Amino acid sequence: MTKDSTLIGPPVALLRLRLEFGLFYIGLPLLIAVLFPPNWMFPALFALTGLGIVLLHQTPGFQWSELRYEWANWSLREVLLFTVVMAVFCTGLIQITRPDAAFFLAIHRPEMLAFIWIGYPLLSALPQELLFRPLFFRRYHAILPDGRAAYLLNAAVFSFAHLMYWNWIVAVMTFAGGLLFTWAYRRRGSFFYAVLLHAIAGNIIFAVGLGVYFYSGNVQRPF
Repeated sequence: MTKDSTLIGPPVALLRLRLEFGLFYIGLPLLIAVLFPPNWMFPALFALTGLGIVLLHQTPGFQWSELRYEWANWSLREVLLFTVVMAVFCTGLIQITRPDAAFFLAIHRPEMLAFIWIGYPLLSALPQELLFRPLFFRRYHAILPDGRAAYLLNAAVFSFAHLMYWNWIVAVMTFAGGLLFTWAYRRRGSFFYAVLLHAIAGNIIFAVGLGVYFYSGNVQRPF
């Protein structure tokens, strides 16, 4: 009896972890995207963030202090290069897809843009990075694939979490962003660096006008 319990214990624990992973990263985002009214999306996301923080806090071996490790493991040159490339890319993309929305907030609502620039890093970039980097890699490491496959899976679920916008531009940009932010967190070992790059990317997106794709009021479901 003891031997049988020992043998089936770990598989049962892994199964529970897989079910939890599937519910958190696939089931709940799908539920929000399909069933929730657009004006409920942000409250739902904040609730999801709260749940994720609880799960991370309960993760065996995790300490909040570890998020401070290697906080300075980045270079100013690298950040400036990323900022320039991101700004050029986003400016070109908005001019091609929605020229009418280009720099709308900067021109017509600079106070709103300033509010976004202050709030986005703390209210959006930081909690998203908690859920999709430390929680993903620390709590679910036992069920993740090896090597680059884990990076691709991370980027895929990060992109899927934005399904609620029902927009291919959002899907592609968040997948690419997921790869970059995962690289910052895993290869550079710096949670702070991942948050920093995420914050810069988000603020540029809203500054050039691409925020039109990330606004729940513009969501048009295909059904």
